[in-house]
Formats: sequence, structure tokens, C-alpha cells
Amino acid sequence: MKDHSDLVLEVKNLKTVFFTNSGLFRAVDDVSFTVSRGETLAIVGESGCGKSVTALSLMRLVPDPPGRIVGGSITLEGTDLLALDEAQMRAVRGNRMSMIFQEPMTSLNPVMRIGDQIAEAVRLHRAMPSREARDIAVEMLRLVRIPEPARRAREYPHQLSGGMRQRAMIAMALACRPALLIADEPTTALDVTIQAQILALILDLQRELGTGLVLITHDLGVVAQTAQRVIVMYAGRKVEEASVETLFAAPKHPYTRGLMASIPTLPASGVPAQARLNEIPGTVPSLVRLPPGCAFAPRCKLAVKRCETEYPPLADWGGGHLAACWRAADVAEVA
Repeated sequence: MKDHSDLVLEVKNLKTVFFTNSGLFRAVDDVSFTVSRGETLAIVGESGCGKSVTALSLMRLVPDPPGRIVGGSITLEGTDLLALDEAQMRAVRGNRMSMIFQEPMTSLNPVMRIGDQIAEAVRLHRAMPSREARDIAVEMLRLVRIPEPARRAREYPHQLSGGMRQRAMIAMALACRPALLIADEPTTALDVTIQAQILALILDLQRELGTGLVLITHDLGVVAQTAQRVIVMYAGRKVEEASVETLFAAPKHPYTRGLMASIPTLPASGVPAQARLNEIPGTVPSLVRLPPGCAFAPRCKLAVKRCETEYPPLADWGGGHLAACWRAADVAEVA
């Protein structure tokens, strides 16, 4: 059991919907999880599964209209975020919880110096002279290992490389030492070498500051390197949750198994490379017209009649390993 005094975030039965011309779009449907101090929780799944909307829901940044959080609770260090008004929520964002977005060029102000943007984020939540805030900005740039931080603080976003811009975003997100950091695909736009550096940096800073981390990604390789626990989402729902070791050793949901089978691997010496990657056939169903049973059933090799008519509950397989699948005991059979 988790020590509740150590919990940073507790999400219960979160439901976020979008009201569209086509109907009610259930982007996040009855999702629950917790994050402890210093823990990394990864949320994985293919595009459109609800990962990013979950992150935006935590920050209360879902665009309204057309989106709305219609159920559940989000508790950050004992505070119910859904009970706060917008002014109170602004005091939380960037202070007690922060988010690193996918693309820093759309998140940084192009006409403000990097140092001024970080200093502004600090002064928004801490009463201090502007000179002191600028000193903190330079120190944060040093902390994220940007060379010549005092000079870089005077530069504009377009003068920095992609990797440096992402480091500046991390510096801004961590400037107020938040209890929770949400990283939404933080390395997507970067090359592989820089990706590894950015992930290592986030984890080093997380350990140093004791921050809880929610990592949104579709890359299971990143999950294996960084997370302690994993949530797998499909069509807006949580279909599996386990520790990283358990999930990679013995996945209980056919979708998780399919994701793992689609990871490219290097062949052993003398073994011919496989001609093509494994793939999961079919596509994610429309979240406006979900089937009555398991949403993955049309793509699943193990599906039986019950899968098409009844949605499976999240069953506990021991040690906090949860899976929503009627055929979970047979998943090892999936090729």
C-alpha cells in the first residue's frame, strides 16, 4: 500500500468530454491513478487514446467550449483542483504543478528574452525584486546545463537550438520547485542524442527536487528507461496499470502486448533482420461511437463474443497490476 502522506497527486474517476457536431466525444473516461513524491508515472498509448487530454485535465487547461471535465476528482497535495476558481487555479499552475509541452517554439514567447520569461514565471508566484528573479532565471538555466547561462538568458527563443529551447522550458517549469511536473512528449521534436540528454536531465532534476513526474509518451523505450509505474490507455480508458518491471515481463492486456511487439529490435549477430515491423491491425474506434463492449475487441486476436458486448472491469492480478480484459489469463498466446 502507498503511504498517503507521500502522495502528491490523486486522480479518481476522471471524465473529460468534448461536445462536437458529431456527438459527445469521451476523451478521458473514468481514469484513476496516483503519483507519489519523487515517482515517475508514464502514461502510454497511440495517438488519440486520451494521454494529452488527461494532462490538460490535470492542469485544467481543457478548452471550454467544446471540452469539459464532467466527473471525478483531481487532488494535488490535499487540494481538490476541480473545486478551485480560475484565479486560484492560476496560483497553482507553474507553482505547485507545472507542465512541459511537446513543442517549445509554440510555448515560448518569441519576442521575450529567455531570462525574462523564466523571471516572469517566478515573480508571478513569489514576491521579489526583478533583479532577484533574473538571478534565479540564470541559476535555473545553469541547473539545466545550458552553457553560458547569463548570456543565453539575454537571448530570444529563435537564437537557441531545439534542445536548448526544451531545456529553457524545463527551467521555467521547475523554477518554482513544483510538487508535480507533467511532461507531454517532451522529446518528440528532438533528435535521438538530444532526447536522451533531455530525459536524463528531467530525471536528475526530479530526484534533486523530489518532484512527482507524469510522463506522457508513446515510446515504450523511454518508459523502460525512466518510469517506475505505467498506465496504458486505449480509446480514453485505462486498460492496464503495473510497475515497469511487471508490465514488460508479463503484460495482461492484448493491446499492451501489441505495443511491445511493435518495438523495433536489433537482430543478434548472424541473424537476418526482420523484413517489417509488427503492427496492430485496424484503427482506434471513434470516441463518439464506442462499442458496448471492449473498444479493442475489433482489433484483438483473442476477442470472444463477450468482449463485444460487455466492457471488462479492471481486475487486480496482484501487486497493483490491473488489467481490463476478459482474456487476460491468455494474453501470453498473442503473437
